[in-house]
Amino acid sequence: MSPAFGLTTKLIDSLYLEAMVLADEARSYFDQLSRNARADMTPLQRVSLSCESLKVTTRLMHSTAWLLAQRSPQGTSNPLAAAAPSETTTVDNLPEEAQTLIRESEDLYARIQRLDEKLTHSSEMRSPALDLRARLEQAF
Repeated sequence: MSPAFGLTTKLIDSLYLEAMVLADEARSYFDQLSRNARADMTPLQRVSLSCESLKVTTRLMHSTAWLLAQRSPQGTSNPLAAAAPSETTTVDNLPEEAQTLIRESEDLYARIQRLDEKLTHSSEMRSPALDLRARLEQAF
């Protein structure tokens, strides 16, 4: 097992914990706290808040699913599922706590996306020695 594998495992575990904490904060806010904030919102802001809560949930769901797959003994070669970005102008018109949750979910998703790209790229760059070994195993 290479040192990079251990580092990647720790990073994935750390990101998973962060995703779980953020998911709990988002659920709590969008379920309870946003009810109080909705009273002072325009109808358009309420719809925007609902749409953004779905985007946050989707980002966190895709992130968590990808991280869980990485933690499994077999790993995965499936890329991180796409999630719709939030529009800055829409987010800027929402309560500050909602803005923070949205930006944190976007940041977490972007970091996981970079990790996914890096892991995908590193698995594509196989060693010539490993390729030769695989061909020899197939031949015998």
